[in-house]
Amino acid sequence: MIEALKSDEIVDKVGGRFKLAVLIQKRLVDVTFGAPLLVERGGKSLMEAVVQEVLEGKVTLEMKSAARHAPEAEEPGKEKDQDEEDEA
Repeated sequence: MIEALKSDEIVDKVGGRFKLAVLIQKRLVDVTFGAPLLVERGGKSLMEAVVQEVLEGKVTLEMKSAARHAPEAEEPGKEKDQDEEDEA
């Protein structure tokens, strides 16, 4: 097991275990598909290198607001199309 993951330091740095798991997973996917590592890999496994990136603050998890991804609210005064009325 990777020693850094046993410490609460890395968990606190990211904001929780779930966020840490998501960040590591997303970064592993990025690196697997060609993104360069931001730390020297040396003899480390890919997972260890990604954890090192997190510890050094070189990668972070950007949270997006759910409101930004919600369907557009209907504008007041805008009439519905005939198809929209049939669905309602």
